[in-house]
Amino acid sequence: MQSHGRGEPLTRLTHAVLQPGFEGTEAPDWVRRRIAEEGLAAVVLFGRNIRSPEQVARLTSALRAENPDLIIAIDEEAGDVTRMEAWTGASRPGNLALGAVDDPALTESVAHDIGRELHAAGISLNYAPSADVNSNPRNPVIGVRSFGPATDLVARHTAAWVRGLQSAGVAACAKHFPGHGDTAVDSHHDLPRVTASAEEIAATALPPFTAAMEAGVRVVMTGHLLVPALDPELPATLSPRILDDLLRGTLGFDGLVVTDGIEMSAVTGRYGIDGATVRAVAGGADAVCVGGESADETTTDLLTTALAKAVHDGTLPEERLARAASRVAEFAAWSGRRARSRTAANGVRSDIGLVAARRALRVVGRPDGTLPLPADPHVVELVPTSTLAIDRQTPWGVAGPLRELRPGATSVRLTQPDLAADADLLDRTALTPATGRPLVVVVRDAARHAWMSDALNRLLAGRPDAVVIEMGVPGSTSPGAVHLATHGATRVSGQAAAELLAGVGDSPFPPPS
Repeated sequence: MQSHGRGEPLTRLTHAVLQPGFEGTEAPDWVRRRIAEEGLAAVVLFGRNIRSPEQVARLTSALRAENPDLIIAIDEEAGDVTRMEAWTGASRPGNLALGAVDDPALTESVAHDIGRELHAAGISLNYAPSADVNSNPRNPVIGVRSFGPATDLVARHTAAWVRGLQSAGVAACAKHFPGHGDTAVDSHHDLPRVTASAEEIAATALPPFTAAMEAGVRVVMTGHLLVPALDPELPATLSPRILDDLLRGTLGFDGLVVTDGIEMSAVTGRYGIDGATVRAVAGGADAVCVGGESADETTTDLLTTALAKAVHDGTLPEERLARAASRVAEFAAWSGRRARSRTAANGVRSDIGLVAARRALRVVGRPDGTLPLPADPHVVELVPTSTLAIDRQTPWGVAGPLRELRPGATSVRLTQPDLAADADLLDRTALTPATGRPLVVVVRDAARHAWMSDALNRLLAGRPDAVVIEMGVPGSTSPGAVHLATHGATRVSGQAAAELLAGVGDSPFPPPS
């Protein structure tokens, strides 16, 4: 076989820069073979690969039997985006809740707790935290994944999260460079466009990434964003101006650069998955994340073939591919040392997640006489379509944990298609069952969903005494109701809200906001 780049066979170089996902809770033969024989240096785990921490530890051990330095990555932001707890809901709140508390020491402790669990399970790279400043409140894909809308707040909590995670032996990954917060399009579906000037980006979006680097972050993830002020033609993931000139040059980052999921439509819609992969590595990315949707051997074949072809035809300089593979190898050596030092988590879970979720609760209105609820309530949960960043099977809401405390509570879940198909459904299932009983309405990003805001206003017109719980980004509130903001839809956020409604729990009543 022909050798390229520092004596490495081209097949090994092309495999080194991929971070593919796969199906199932055991290591497939094709993955193990490529790790052992063809130089595959990394894999990424998703919710479909996970049933328990113990099962993940067995899986990672089986994978590392083929290469002790294998990089094993996961997208575990906690909060709404969880993989380790995709089937149960996260036991730790996400970034927006931590930003609402604004206690960097708490953020660092929560991230350390996450890192402790990941390290014990054999995971060495976590695609978190989101360092995006959620400056556009109607952002459809960042939202509660951001620490908030203020640059200084996001910067100090990004740094705290990085310190906490990496102190547990797992590499953090600041994303989505150069900042996905000021966007109105989900990059899973199309290419977002950032219209800010270079000066505005430098002042608003970049400081959290600089803070992450100062905290020692080992990896930065690119965003599939068109930023005309920085590069009018290529999305950031594919742009030498953004990855080499800005990230490497101006900001001085010398760690690993990994792409966001390369199969996302923001880049594949224009270049195809193979073309986007080649352009990303040529543009300065060291590793290509793939497999959130395309998790089969055929995809890996397609991408390694495309990379090799690009080297042969000069589209991808082999020196660039070799440099990317070299950075991967440097990170893999660090990853392997951390993996070999792992210790068991002993099944002990900290309660810091619930403590943080309780501290993140905020109340708007006059709760006197309304909270705790004087009787078993009827709960109406208005359910939006979630983004592809969130595992759709992940449970969320308040009705479940509230029924554990108030067994007489009843509930209904309604979606936009439900209400569109039956004009009287809201009255029959929401208002009528709550006659004479407390009514609790649970929403998630109501300000971004017109149908949800309309349904909420209709419910409040009939029941101005209703308690409204916003489990997404808090927006404007409707008059006459008590509003409770959880700043996320995690399991512990629902539990903290249920405790408040039922009048139980150890936390004091949250301050009005």
